[in-house]
Amino acid sequence: MPDALVQPFYEVPGRIVSLHKNEYLFHEGGAAKYFYFVHSGQIRISKSADSGRVLSLRLAHQGSVIGELPLYQKRRVYIFDAIAKTAAEVYAIEYPVLEHSLEEHPQLAVNMLKIMAKHMRKQHHKFRDLLLYGKKGAVYSTLIRMANSYGREEDGGVLIPLEMTNQELADYSAMSRESLNRLLSEMKRDGIIAYRGSFIFLRDMAYLRQEVRCESCGAEDCIIE
Repeated sequence: MPDALVQPFYEVPGRIVSLHKNEYLFHEGGAAKYFYFVHSGQIRISKSADSGRVLSLRLAHQGSVIGELPLYQKRRVYIFDAIAKTAAEVYAIEYPVLEHSLEEHPQLAVNMLKIMAKHMRKQHHKFRDLLLYGKKGAVYSTLIRMANSYGREEDGGVLIPLEMTNQELADYSAMSRESLNRLLSEMKRDGIIAYRGSFIFLRDMAYLRQEVRCESCGAEDCIIE
């Protein structure tokens, strides 16, 4: 079930949209018609450069909002790509309908402010890690966020049960796959990570947290969403 902040938005007129794995919800540059709440599944939000490089920004899940930037804009355009990482469902509300509801229902507007504030804190911490700690710090913080979002503690470490290629992990960390492969090899050699099948197992979570100064932010903001 959606959390308490999101649940009231399901009373605003909208519709459920179902997505298959690897199906696009929208493309960068496309006309923006809907504000979305993720109802189930995972949706990757990414930005493409002219060079063909991809930067994955978020892995949205149940309760996440998508398409927030065109809200209250005269010219509504999506500035990111949104693609289903798994089979997913979203609740779609047309922008004019949502804007009218926010203006008519103050508590709904307060909920939206709280949702946006949480979202901004998460993005702030992500960009802080990338700017202050470089490519290595970006990989460390990405692994920490994935562990906080989906990890399972076992054998003194944390297993991240996410099906993810090295290219996808590189896209979340703003680096090339070749550079990521070298770094992962070093981390495995140093006993920081291991592999269990296709999943990454964090053997030394404390080391990763120390390297990116995790004590300065709350775990609720340090997630991959």
